[in-house]
Amino acid sequence: MSTPNRRGGFERLGRLAARRRWWIVAIWAVLLVAAVPLALRTSDALRSGGFIRQDLESARAKQLLHDEIGVPEAAVAVVFHSDTLRAGEPAFELAAQQATAGIADAEYVIGTVSHIVATRQVSADRRTAYDIVYLNLPADDSPLALPGLRAAIRPVEGLEVGLAGGPAFYGDVQAVSESDLRRSEAISLPLAGLALLLVFGSVVAASLPLAVGGAAVVLALAGIFLVASATPMSIFVLNLATLLGLGLGVDYSLLMTSRFREELAARGWSADHVEDAVGAAVATAGRAVFFSGLTVLLGLLGLVLFEFMILRSVGIAGAIVVAFAVGAALTLLPALLAIAGTRLDRFRIRRVRATELEDGPWARLANRVMDHPVRVLVPTLAILLVLGAPFLHVRFNAPDSTILPAYVPSRQAFDRLTAAFGPGPFAPIVLAVRTTDGPATGAGNLERLHEYSRRLAADPRIASVLSLVDVDPRITLAQYQLLYNAPGGPPDRAIAETLRATTAGDLTAFTITTWYGPNEEPGRALVDALRADTGPLAPPPGLEVLVGGGAADVEDVVSGIAADFPRSALFILVSTYLVLFLLLRSVLLPLKALLMNTLSIAASFGALVWIFQDGNLSAILGTRPLGFVETTQPVILFCVLFGLSMDYEVFLLTRMRETWDRTGDNRAAVAHGLERSGRIVTSAALIVVVVAGSFAFADIVLIKALGLGIAIAVALDATVVRALLVPATMRLLGHWNWWLPRRLERLLPDIAEHEAAS
Repeated sequence: MSTPNRRGGFERLGRLAARRRWWIVAIWAVLLVAAVPLALRTSDALRSGGFIRQDLESARAKQLLHDEIGVPEAAVAVVFHSDTLRAGEPAFELAAQQATAGIADAEYVIGTVSHIVATRQVSADRRTAYDIVYLNLPADDSPLALPGLRAAIRPVEGLEVGLAGGPAFYGDVQAVSESDLRRSEAISLPLAGLALLLVFGSVVAASLPLAVGGAAVVLALAGIFLVASATPMSIFVLNLATLLGLGLGVDYSLLMTSRFREELAARGWSADHVEDAVGAAVATAGRAVFFSGLTVLLGLLGLVLFEFMILRSVGIAGAIVVAFAVGAALTLLPALLAIAGTRLDRFRIRRVRATELEDGPWARLANRVMDHPVRVLVPTLAILLVLGAPFLHVRFNAPDSTILPAYVPSRQAFDRLTAAFGPGPFAPIVLAVRTTDGPATGAGNLERLHEYSRRLAADPRIASVLSLVDVDPRITLAQYQLLYNAPGGPPDRAIAETLRATTAGDLTAFTITTWYGPNEEPGRALVDALRADTGPLAPPPGLEVLVGGGAADVEDVVSGIAADFPRSALFILVSTYLVLFLLLRSVLLPLKALLMNTLSIAASFGALVWIFQDGNLSAILGTRPLGFVETTQPVILFCVLFGLSMDYEVFLLTRMRETWDRTGDNRAAVAHGLERSGRIVTSAALIVVVVAGSFAFADIVLIKALGLGIAIAVALDATVVRALLVPATMRLLGHWNWWLPRRLERLLPDIAEHEAAS
């Protein structure tokens, strides 16, 4: 039997919402009016970047060089290209000067290095050249300089001028992300509305989930704006907040509205019983919504345990979205249902049964599966494992310019640079070298640094080394010692400038240019070799080295996320198990639910590798093979999908639990539970697939992959897993599904007994 006071709390909430329906709608309307201006400014408060962590070695090296030597944290390349002019010729240089005359005076600019002075910044055919512009901004804030830089560049006939590098890349990521969001909303909202119309069969019933989902999204975006004003938040939360807000809002509305219709039909579809029906719907489906939201929240909170800004901010934003989605489902929706009342089916386009048949299609499917559980389980399990198999050869890397479409200006400028110079010069490895015995310019230390530099330059993976002992290959070690220890400093201006830019006291910088981009395996292997205590690239005694830049950033991000993930996954698994254990009062059902979730998520991971790393379906999706999976994506997918999958598991298992408590018949519980929740779970999943699938039209590959990954996993979870694997495994486990030691049964609070999920 149910515990009356427990059940009564949700029922009282529903009845209160029904009685005070206009007050509740008015309160939500006021909140929405206040939230809209903030929601419209959300993107302005969000930041690009967030893929690095300040305690990683590469970040510490960069910070050390900035603090003690003054090496700028951010720089942008101004790229020049001409098909008719050549760098070094008066016409080219005059055009370049006219195009960038205002760059030096632009906001945040603290210095430039012209291609006229640094001849290595001119391509071999002299058609392409670039200037380096240093900015007085941290890397994640560097896009703030873009408006001033772009305003300072003037068009000149015969010369193409563009901006490339981190600031331009992150600025375009932000702009394209906002464009992707607008496009996905334009695609997903009409499709979601159509799907809801088909599911509910009437305009009034279909409009309620959209209203609840829309309210959740607007208030969540406003909440994200407020949080982002106080702590850094990634631009990528914008798309995920919309996806989750609409998906969860519609999911919960489907569940509640269907249960309300069922309860009202059971009472004769009378206006006199609307309040009773609302109270019963919140007492049953509302309870399931609450615990479903709790499981989604736990999955997203797993992201908060990461130190990386992009992951932590997605977790925080997701938690805000879940809170508003659950709040809207438990307050705004009951009020709207009370207002709609018996008019719920107004403007009907087709008839929908208010209650499911005892032997309907879902029950018949469950019985057929349970007649041959092993014959269903083995091939279904094999299919999911095959789908997940590509993940076994996954390669993790950090995002680079290839995540942007080819038409974006920063991508075009960067492609121009790499075509002319190769990828190495634009992702150098930077060493922060500290001498343990006096200043770097001391005679003994210069000898160590010179010997170290020669060993580095001899490695075939290294194209060049730039340091205080590599100013001119014609200068010998003895001459360096004389120059750097001359009274008043080096008399040669170029040597003095190099010393000032690379060295302060016992700290000096080595800039290593390789033949590879930062995501290529040889470059990351080189980082490992530079950090090794032994080997040909190990620093000599008397030198302490921190390795940063380029491939070191990638290596540290990948290894840092890999180190944090087990803690996060353990938190999600343990906390989700405990919630389901309390809700279902079963030892084995939560374990089985965790396993089912893992299977659908693994299949989604495999699809990510097969589509984006290996390049299958590239022609259809309009992408090029990346050759890798961006490191944060599987983590975000795991946490988001774990919560979403548990959403459906709660809907299904709580309904099965109700029948089991009433009959003690496992087979009947499975068949009845699937019949009662199958249509709702499938419909809810369809909406999520539509919303998530709309991100397949995104221009940023990361957003495209995130949307497709969620769509694939949810589709598999709501069909293959729930319709086939769940009935098969529950038939095999029989009464063990519901096993709970008697001692625990006496100790546990009864929070879910006899509750229905849909």
